[in-house]
Amino acid sequence: MKIAVIGCGYLGAVHAASMAEIGHDVVGIDVDQPKIDSLNQARAPFYEPGFEDLLGTSLASGRLRFSTAMADAAGSAVYFVCVGTPQKRGEYAADLRYVEAAAESLLEVLAPGELVAGKSTVPVGTAARLAELIEGKVPGAILAWNPEFLREGFAVQDTLHPDRLVYGLPAGAPGETARALLDEVYAPIVAAQTPQVVTDYATAEMVKTAANSFLATKISFINAMAELCEATGADVKQLADAIGHDDRIGRKFLNAGLGFGGGCLPKDIRAFMARAGELGADQALTFLREVDNINMRRRIRMVDLAREVCDGSLVGKRVAVLGAAFKPNSDDIRDSPALNVAAQLQLQGAVVRVTDPAANENIKRSWPQLDVVDTAEQAAERADAVLVLTEWQEYRDLDPAVFGSVVKQKRVLDGRNALDREAWTAAGWSYRALGRRAG
Repeated sequence: MKIAVIGCGYLGAVHAASMAEIGHDVVGIDVDQPKIDSLNQARAPFYEPGFEDLLGTSLASGRLRFSTAMADAAGSAVYFVCVGTPQKRGEYAADLRYVEAAAESLLEVLAPGELVAGKSTVPVGTAARLAELIEGKVPGAILAWNPEFLREGFAVQDTLHPDRLVYGLPAGAPGETARALLDEVYAPIVAAQTPQVVTDYATAEMVKTAANSFLATKISFINAMAELCEATGADVKQLADAIGHDDRIGRKFLNAGLGFGGGCLPKDIRAFMARAGELGADQALTFLREVDNINMRRRIRMVDLAREVCDGSLVGKRVAVLGAAFKPNSDDIRDSPALNVAAQLQLQGAVVRVTDPAANENIKRSWPQLDVVDTAEQAAERADAVLVLTEWQEYRDLDPAVFGSVVKQKRVLDGRNALDREAWTAAGWSYRALGRRAG
């Protein structure tokens, strides 16, 4: 089957290469010529484990190519829309200009019987509006909404082996045609008996935002408990272990720390609140405002904790920040809690050195005011405090005894509750973490 993927950012590029891996003839379309050139040369424009190998294999097979010309997408059976929906500047609402531009551009090549499948995360009601546009301009063309559920660091796995497929379809015969086309696209995934949810546009649109809102709520819940633990002397890690044994709750996403960031959870919960307000249902999601507030307070608390361990003042203190990506196995620094903390430390007079295994080049471009170094040892040289703010495995694996020979003061702040506290304290370090007793 010939497939087109419109938008070759993180979502689109991974989806295009994965569909070629399944066996389809895929063309990826994007307006960014340097990005297209990089992809056609099998160079990933972002860090994602396993993606560059998949990209190279798919290009070598002849089933994948990338272009800036929408005309190259003509004749596809399915056109996946994978463009970004960032937060509007100065507002909570999602910016839909890229989705709308993609839909308008598709009208140039779309033919009756062909399917447009939206994967972008959009406010509820967007699909119905786009369906009217597409069907009004190209009678017989069909729109479906097929949300993505990728985790950065696991995107290839999540595309080729998803935990569910969601189809938002129109009623009647067009919906049956759309389902048959999507089942053909995902044939090996369907054959593996992956759960399918076949529903209407509105439900399909809400699945992604509802899922992200639930995850954000769970993270902020345990961080709220961390605030109480700090006030009472309780230990949030032991608390999370205890309540996580309840299978109604589960242990995943109960890791107290610096909170969530990245290009999805923060902007998605804000867009969800904004859309609820537009629909007159804003009271249903008022709790998400506190979820957001709790999350942002974690960053402030980490700066306060750094000042506390540095004897009450950050002025002139050398601080090492280990980790800058919003999560490990990614180079994504969008709304990164770690970088927000690093910048605040510097503004308050600290001499900050930042390092990350994958995101250093992105930091240099977006945060030129920060001193970026290549290794944890370089960042920690003569440091008064070390902050672990992204839980990369290589930071978990640091030998605290050996690492202690680099610093001026053996003071570590574990912003992700990722380190072995007993091992670090045994090596002579003062250990602090959000929601845990000092060690």
